[in-house]
Amino acid sequence: MKKIALAATAFLFALGANAQSKGNIEFGVNTGVNFSTISSGEYWGSADTSTGFNVAASLDFYFSDRWSIKVKPTYDRKGWDGDYVTVDGNDYPTDYNVDYLTVPVMANWHFGSKRNWYLNFGPYAGFLLSAKDTRFDTDVKNALNSTDIGLAFGIGVKIPVSDKIKIFFEYEGQSGFSDAFKDNYTGNVYTSRNSLNVGLNFLLK
Repeated sequence: MKKIALAATAFLFALGANAQSKGNIEFGVNTGVNFSTISSGEYWGSADTSTGFNVAASLDFYFSDRWSIKVKPTYDRKGWDGDYVTVDGNDYPTDYNVDYLTVPVMANWHFGSKRNWYLNFGPYAGFLLSAKDTRFDTDVKNALNSTDIGLAFGIGVKIPVSDKIKIFFEYEGQSGFSDAFKDNYTGNVYTSRNSLNVGLNFLLK
């Protein structure tokens, strides 16, 4: 019991240490699992959710102990399930994987007694890399717009493991504002993505 109490005390002390301040820069790397879909509320609602992944790097520029600007280029595997692909005039059930290079630029608000929690929000631009169905590996990239514009947002917690390194856990969301498809006769179709991420932050300055 004494060892458990000491471990809990050490954990709480770690949460209370190493708040950043004006002029600091953090570099981060993370990976996570994505849950994405497309939707068109005007006509047919949402497609089934697809499970993918993301890999990201970030820079966080601090203006105070509470506010920073975070830039986070991300390789994003998005998509949707429960659709069809047409091959030789026949429709076959399939799922779709759509890969983007997503670049959000977010205001990052740090809160809590030692600023270990953070809430961020801001615009993103997603640049289409590939789009294929999973049954026949059909390339459908030409059917999609090359850029996806939307809003990124998230919340997370950072746990110091040394003076310059922190591990973090976060929820991150994206909501597209631009039509995902070039020629769309059933109303605009928008992307959405939720993810659960884990990563490391390194204090550079």
